Amino acid sequence: MTNDILDLSAKVGRALQAKGLLLVTAESCTGGGVAQAVTEVAGSTGWFDCGFVTYSNASKTELLDVSAALMAQLGSVSEEVASAMATGALANSNAHVALSTTGIAGPSGAVPGKPVGTVCFGWARGDTILTERLVFAGDRHAVREQTVVHALQGLLRIIE
Repeated sequence: MTNDILDLSAKVGRALQAKGLLLVTAESCTGGGVAQAVTEVAGSTGWFDCGFVTYSNASKTELLDVSAALMAQLGSVSEEVASAMATGALANSNAHVALSTTGIAGPSGAVPGKPVGTVCFGWARGDTILTERLVFAGDRHAVREQTVVHALQGLLRIIE
């Protein structure tokens, strides 16, 4: 894990703690990388509730209440699914703030309109839900690392 990610995780932790908020993560393409990054920070038990690693579509439905019909219609890599993952994570945890990641880290998995490196993000706090879709360059490791960084940066925006 890079020092940049650790520094960003510590900044997220300070922001959450300052506002008395708990975080939940709902991750697919990052495989728990965001949860790992934030729990590297000492004292994270004060602001991190839990993380869901929902790699399969079935787990997104079973654990996060993401509509199977939504995924069938739009694919699991969509802003709508990222939004539903974040919302479902909030509903199924004790947290106040959620972030979600779903994407195609590669090297395979690309579909028309969604090349390798496509990642959708969701951030939720109360009734506020933000989503974003980006396409990152690089190999599987690079895509996943960039996704963790961007997810944490977006989290800071919704906290502050």
